[in-house]
Amino acid sequence: MNVIQAIKMYIIKMTEESGPGMKVILMDKETTSIVSMVFSQSEILQKEVYLFERIDNHTKWDNLKHMKCIAFLRPTSENIALLSRELKCPKYGVYFIYFSNVIAKADVKTLAECDEQESVREVQEVFADYLAVDPHLFSFNIVGCLHGRSWNQIHLQRVSQGLLAVLLSLKKRPIVRYEGGSEACARLAERVRDLVRREAALFDNNVPVNGDSPPQLLILDRRDDPVTPLLTQWTYQAMVHELLTINNSRVSLAHVPDVPKDFREVVLSSQHDDFYAKNLYSNFGEIGQTMKALMEEFQRKAKSHQKVESIADMKNFVETYPLFKKMSGTVTKHVSVVSELSNAVARRKLLVASELEQQLACGGDHPKQLQQLKTLLADKEMGEGELARLVALYGLRYEKHAGAELPSLVEALKARSADAARDAVLVLEHCGAHARQSDLFGLQDAAKITKRLFKGLKGVENIYTQHSPLLRDTLEEALRGRLREQHYPTLGGAAPQARPQDLIVFIVGGCTYEEALCVQQLRRAHPARVLLGGTTVHNSASFLQEVRTAMQGQHRTHTRHIRNI
Repeated sequence: MNVIQAIKMYIIKMTEESGPGMKVILMDKETTSIVSMVFSQSEILQKEVYLFERIDNHTKWDNLKHMKCIAFLRPTSENIALLSRELKCPKYGVYFIYFSNVIAKADVKTLAECDEQESVREVQEVFADYLAVDPHLFSFNIVGCLHGRSWNQIHLQRVSQGLLAVLLSLKKRPIVRYEGGSEACARLAERVRDLVRREAALFDNNVPVNGDSPPQLLILDRRDDPVTPLLTQWTYQAMVHELLTINNSRVSLAHVPDVPKDFREVVLSSQHDDFYAKNLYSNFGEIGQTMKALMEEFQRKAKSHQKVESIADMKNFVETYPLFKKMSGTVTKHVSVVSELSNAVARRKLLVASELEQQLACGGDHPKQLQQLKTLLADKEMGEGELARLVALYGLRYEKHAGAELPSLVEALKARSADAARDAVLVLEHCGAHARQSDLFGLQDAAKITKRLFKGLKGVENIYTQHSPLLRDTLEEALRGRLREQHYPTLGGAAPQARPQDLIVFIVGGCTYEEALCVQQLRRAHPARVLLGGTTVHNSASFLQEVRTAMQGQHRTHTRHIRNI
């Protein structure tokens, strides 16, 4: 199961079915992102696509009848209206129309009636209605999908349709399971099941053979593990997202002093950047060593390029210059990124904050952790964002502890920032023990207590990477066929006892790059194929925004003892 490959195949199909000749690709805001995540501009140009146009752009173009138009659009009412207007007065010679998901017959009829000049050659459905972030990771870029515990209905429709597209693009008709304690997961599971039933004809050939266990779609709730998105990350991809933010594979460095003009926005894509692909999951210390080796190699090649003394040298220079130029860009880009990460770590005192974060997430020495947190709250150099996360983690870890001092900690944080104090309390209100069905900190489950004890005795290689997401335990249980039916019900009957060969996990409320790393490690360790998706891919800032949106207009019922917030 490779979502990048699935999306690329659809786009290649679009460009090839229109035949040779100059082409324009007409997209909406979302399909523009879908394409740009998997194809570079130079790759698209090789498919004879010379113009990229937005359906909502009303710029007047003259005499473009010589160009073929590939329209790649989501089947929304807005896009149908815009496309209908385009077809009534077509700018291009012929149109090949591809919708990213299932389209209603009534909408096809509307388009046919508007095509008075008979310029449409094809109307097809392709199931490329999601963002392929990595081969094993997809997203819908939706932050704030819930209101309280219930779905925003627009987001529910978008996500259910997107999951249908994921299943169709991978040719998987799954058994649907969901987190039993989550109303949001239950609603999404029902909606996906209904869509799969409605479009059963599209799944007819997608049934297991030779006794294989059927694929499973497992829908989880972010609130079951609010700890993972609150932690400072130390692997390259996750760290860039936490400190600089990755938005559709793009990272802005416009705020960085002295950054070269061409690198104010950089693209970080494992598809088009070998260095990034090889170091996605390297920790920060390893990245420093790898960068040093890359720069030394670049310097050697730069010296060899300076020696152009013969015809043979000139020929070699011309042949190798494009690769040299590409390497130069790679070096400049990653030096700029790693340098800014290093500055942010020092500026925000993240080594100090992260050590306490990990202790709160994995340890159990309450008096020591409480004293350390009080010390950091008194440190004027500590950032408000780091303090908000630490107080939130303390609240989650010790909300039922007899000696917890959360109200006084919140009061101390409020003296620094009322917004930060409110964020910390809202995390506890939205994701506290009352909202979770799991034993997040391993305080009740004997097996988990034993596992933590042995881990403590054995020690860890890196104090900054002790934490393991709850998702790892859930996936290991799922891959062994041991998920309890009472906690993870199956729609339409009991779950099969056989271990799934294909497991698609979707997290309502967003996943993280740390969880994507877990999935990657499990894919290597298990014969099963695992895919991770989320409403978005979070860093701590977007997760706090997710919580704010969910709690907007909601009364606090579980944190009333924390007053004046």
